[in-house]
Amino acid sequence: MKFISKKYFFLFLFLNCVSTICFSQVVPGKEDDADNVQNQNLEMLSENLQSEDADFTNLVEQLKYFSAHPINLNNTTKDELLSLGLLTELQVISLLEHIEKNGKFMTIYELQSVNGFDIPTIRKILPFVEVSDNFKSAHFGFKEMMKNGKHEVVSRLQRILEDQSGFKPRPSDDSINFNTPDSFYLGSANRIFTRYRFTYGNNVSLGFIGEKDAGEAFRKIPALNKKAGFDFYTAHFFIRNVKWIKALAVGDYQASFGQGLVLWRGFGFGKNAVVTSVKRNAKGLNQYNSVDENRFLRGAAFTFNVGKRLEATAIFSRKKVDANVTVATDTIGNNLFDAEEISSLITGGIHSTVNGLEDKNKITETIYGGNLTYKGKRLNVGTTMLSYNLDAEIKKNPSIYNQFDFSGKNNLNAGVDFSYIYRNINLYGEGAVSKNGGKAIVAGALCALDPRFNFVAYYRNFDKDYQNLVASAISENTLPQNENGLYMGFEAKLPGNITFTSYFDRFKFPWLKSTATGSSDGFDFFSQLNWTPSKKVDMYLRARSRNRQENTSIDNVFDYLAQYNQQNFRYNVTFSVIPSLRLRTRIEAVRIKKETEKDETGFVFFQDVVWKKLGWPLTVTARYGIFETDSYTSRIYTYENDVLYSFSVPALYNKGQRAYLIINYDITKKFEIWLRFAQTFYTNQNIQSPGDRLTEIIGPAKSEIKIQLRIKL
Repeated sequence: MKFISKKYFFLFLFLNCVSTICFSQVVPGKEDDADNVQNQNLEMLSENLQSEDADFTNLVEQLKYFSAHPINLNNTTKDELLSLGLLTELQVISLLEHIEKNGKFMTIYELQSVNGFDIPTIRKILPFVEVSDNFKSAHFGFKEMMKNGKHEVVSRLQRILEDQSGFKPRPSDDSINFNTPDSFYLGSANRIFTRYRFTYGNNVSLGFIGEKDAGEAFRKIPALNKKAGFDFYTAHFFIRNVKWIKALAVGDYQASFGQGLVLWRGFGFGKNAVVTSVKRNAKGLNQYNSVDENRFLRGAAFTFNVGKRLEATAIFSRKKVDANVTVATDTIGNNLFDAEEISSLITGGIHSTVNGLEDKNKITETIYGGNLTYKGKRLNVGTTMLSYNLDAEIKKNPSIYNQFDFSGKNNLNAGVDFSYIYRNINLYGEGAVSKNGGKAIVAGALCALDPRFNFVAYYRNFDKDYQNLVASAISENTLPQNENGLYMGFEAKLPGNITFTSYFDRFKFPWLKSTATGSSDGFDFFSQLNWTPSKKVDMYLRARSRNRQENTSIDNVFDYLAQYNQQNFRYNVTFSVIPSLRLRTRIEAVRIKKETEKDETGFVFFQDVVWKKLGWPLTVTARYGIFETDSYTSRIYTYENDVLYSFSVPALYNKGQRAYLIINYDITKKFEIWLRFAQTFYTNQNIQSPGDRLTEIIGPAKSEIKIQLRIKL
């Protein structure tokens, strides 16, 4: 196929010319709204996941809260500003010291006089901050909480409209054929989500969620010990900043400390266009209000202040986790006994087939530990210890590449982290060790060398035998293991509202991987040029090249390492024709090169339209796009707008069209409804997922509908 066909190129050129004409008609309006900032952050998070299963509920709730309850810059703290997730620690310190030196802000526009705050940064945070002389904090009391607390109920139904092979007539519950356990889905094609949440400011949160994925059974199945009801439940009670209690979590919660080498259960930015985001600002404890069935803790945790500078946290978690378990015969002395062994932990969270349901909640995971952190004005130092325990041993199928992975029932991790600001330089890092002696270290620096130039460096070195299943650091691998690398990037603010960002990440995997039968290496090079000609227009041009070594896929030859290179190019422009109408145009191309194999190419082109008139209860969001790639290998992931608390990042491949329409209507101030229809239509195939006995669709289209109701009291 051609890299980009001529007709699509001229269509893109025409729309770009239209947008250029619109530039001259744009009248500066008010700053970017909270929804735009939220979607930008969600897209950045999704770009490195390379997965269609994404859940960023906590981030959405965080920004929604600060949009409704802006931070008063004249009465705030370092932790509160960092929790916004839009400012670096250098910027936060600069802001607080500016207020300390010059007094309280009189207007929000005084932010322009703060070192490190340029116009794009100010526009980004404006929906979430304010300037006020009201320094009163909310009074916490039971009567006050019951009177002014907020209730929210959200219910959602979604399903694929076309018939999938797994939903065809199946045997009755009493005659399930266990010889072909994965030949049919146990439940309906409906995915159902319901949630209740009570909040009192940012201090108290109480919530409950029930969810059933498509194919999972809602009914009772005695043959599989399946009870009636949702497949997944989560509940939490969380208190924050109430007297001497820094945080109290009961039920399900998340926890993150340092740079993620010992414990990180929550979302975190990876490598993206904001080069300064490689430094993570851990939030400690946080409520869990999502449907990811793995990335959370279940039990109780407590953070309290020890004096003015010290914070102590205690953590306990015990929950059932999915696993593939076998029973092996072992001996103690002359006695034989059966012992369960874990061949693999399963993190997909889907229990729609007999085998999937049998693997559900097979193992008990127990985690306990603590953190002690000193928080000074410019220096933070913390130490974290964690004990990880399973009630059965992990024994993977032996292979050369995985011989250093965690095995057994118990693990112990300990680490020390720090962050220090000296003038305009932020130094940070963390070092950790696992029970077997494996070590991991990260160290970085963020330097504001000039108001118009920032430089970052991030070094990591993870031993091949560093073991931690609840860690998450910025790296190429999913877990911080068997990797070392150096990341360097910069952000330059040029005349004419132009910003140029770039990074180069060089990495190496000293030991074997499942895809590489030898020591391998690679690099990740990224550059992006942003131009913001007015408050209502933003465009960027992006190029990214990722290179790594993989085993060749040629049959009948010994495996050897071949160079694999992926190049992505993107042009994106967002503008407002009128204040109520926002348009976005994007074209993205990909080229895949691998030794001994044919090159692959692909492209995606789409047009977004968002209509939201001030004072009207209706918002309409739509997209129409076309795509063409040589195969699934050259797929392109695209972030899509969705209903509240739901996320869509489909992989587009082969040839076809992708479109969606979202209607959001406020029936009253208390009732809100969303309708979303999305469809992928393939023009070069009449069978989707051919050969897959569960997801196969006969026909060129795959359509999905979502209906969601939200009640606020």
